[in-house]
Amino acid sequence: MTDVAVVGFAQSPVVRRGETTTSGVEMLVPIFAEVLAATGLTKADIGFWCSGSSDYLAGRAFSFVQAVDAIGAVPPIAESHVEMDGAWALYEAWVKIQTGDAQVALAYGFGKSSAGELRRVLALQLDPYLVAPLWPDSVSIAALQARLGIEAGRWSEKAMAEVAARSRADATGNPQAQVAGEVAVADLLEQPYLADPLRAHDCAPVGDGAAVVILAAGDRARELCSRPAWITGFEHRIDSASLGGRDLTSAPSAAAAGRAAGAGGVDVAELHAPFTHQELLLRGALSLGDQARISPSGGALCGNPMFAAGLARIGLAAREVMAGRSERALGHATSGPALQQNLVCVLEGRS
Repeated sequence: MTDVAVVGFAQSPVVRRGETTTSGVEMLVPIFAEVLAATGLTKADIGFWCSGSSDYLAGRAFSFVQAVDAIGAVPPIAESHVEMDGAWALYEAWVKIQTGDAQVALAYGFGKSSAGELRRVLALQLDPYLVAPLWPDSVSIAALQARLGIEAGRWSEKAMAEVAARSRADATGNPQAQVAGEVAVADLLEQPYLADPLRAHDCAPVGDGAAVVILAAGDRARELCSRPAWITGFEHRIDSASLGGRDLTSAPSAAAAGRAAGAGGVDVAELHAPFTHQELLLRGALSLGDQARISPSGGALCGNPMFAAGLARIGLAAREVMAGRSERALGHATSGPALQQNLVCVLEGRS
């Protein structure tokens, strides 16, 4: 296996409604410039580009092609795309380096959730024959999962509110966060339900944004970054798409991905948990101990740009390593209803 590390990361501010097109170009140009300047790279130095976005979210076919305008026509590039969160684009970029076809690769993800009604758009990922025609929205499905966990004694509404309060407090140090600020748990529990047992603070806000991560191999990584975040494990697993075909109070795909990636012993874990109860579920599935700081950026609850939030979790975990605040960190991404698909990336610093 080729040693590969994260050497650069940038993220746009997550905003409720950005003055941008659904192609993402306006969001991508500034962060491409930021990450290239930080690493000293030019576009010609990137051996492979891979993007993550959604035609459904943009509302037109092959919408990702327009995003390439943010890269430019010259010099010619080797480019690919996944109809997933940018975290899966990063996985493809990592594989590309493993094959020896590139030494430096860049993955990016972008999404403008404000262009449509996100709760209904996400219903299109469900079983097209039996479930999608009923239009069960993403928040209602998460509410079913939360209620099952409460009834099973896995978590409580108070524990969920504590996750929200901690996340918002942590996000005060994150200038890209959409939601931040100190708030009392008791005050959160007095708020009305959005979809019983979920209140507004239990759900990630709808937001627009983008993220970019640069990978480099071996000595090239050491040249580009004084403390690269070396990827020691990178795995993803999938559970049944049928909501009735699995136990929604567990996340076997997250547990399997975590075991395969070697998630034990991390001191920072950036979790892609769009709902408070999902953070509680993921903590157990990934066997995260008390020593692990959970989503010090505020997590997806304080900014969840579709198709960029998972990539941002990996980038933020890598930033902790590159800054010397972590020796071993974990970045997690999810896709699909009720934590159906899970990707885990483990990163570490080396002297």
